[in-house]
Amino acid sequence: MTDTAPYTPPKVWTWDHASGGQFANINRPIAGPTHEKTLPVGKHPLQLYSLATPNGVKVTIMLEELLSLGHTGAEYDAWLINIREGEQFSSGYVEINPNSKIPVMVDHSTETPTRVFESGSILLYLAEKFGAFLPKDHHKRTETLNWLFWQMGSAPYLGGGFGHFYAYAPEKWQYPIDRFAMETKRQLDVLDRNLADRQYMAGDEYSIADMAIFAWYGALAKGWLYDAGEFLSVHEYKNVLRWADMLLERKAVQRGRMVNRSWGEPSEQLRERHDASDFENKTQDKMQET
Repeated sequence: MTDTAPYTPPKVWTWDHASGGQFANINRPIAGPTHEKTLPVGKHPLQLYSLATPNGVKVTIMLEELLSLGHTGAEYDAWLINIREGEQFSSGYVEINPNSKIPVMVDHSTETPTRVFESGSILLYLAEKFGAFLPKDHHKRTETLNWLFWQMGSAPYLGGGFGHFYAYAPEKWQYPIDRFAMETKRQLDVLDRNLADRQYMAGDEYSIADMAIFAWYGALAKGWLYDAGEFLSVHEYKNVLRWADMLLERKAVQRGRMVNRSWGEPSEQLRERHDASDFENKTQDKMQET
């Protein structure tokens, strides 16, 4: 539907009612904790508190890729944070991420535990810590970071913009849907043109840029995000689809997509991950079911 009554903003905005939509119960204009709760800590050096949204998937893919290379120091516990229930506003969570978004990671291998929040920061931290998935060559490194920060700056238009108004807003309004659908398709075209003569986002090396962009735009191109594949005609972006399918062949990507997932096909869910054997147990359970 189109807007029938124009909105005139007040001189001073005040928060006097819920915003509506699927996340109205956790949206508020102030920061800080809403309740006291200590976060659990597992046995591994890296403790991840997350959910398998695109931002969470970036990090679990990276961790699984590091483990696949033999970096045993990348062993991690992944604790599920239910953002619909407001678990990201616990006192323990806010202490390590004052922004109350997922994911957040604590590295206990350092002399004083190191908190790392914002998914792009976590990817960069891990790449530098383990010397992997970030080229050392000056030009290749810079190009990788170009695309990593492109994703960090672009995805809010896809998620908070298109995704909100297309999938989560209490009503459908034509103007914001048209506005953000246009921008989302422009972004897909940016990616498609870049991948026309490149194997990966930053050139010939698989990197943290691919992991970050795949979690959002690979999922969108495959029709998993907001159930919007047909609406956005994602089949038009052949190079993005080729790239997404190539990444999906990687075992670490398959595992990373499962971690902290609590919806969808049961075989694709691993609510929490505390050991590599958790994936094996999941496979065995599936075989027993069939």
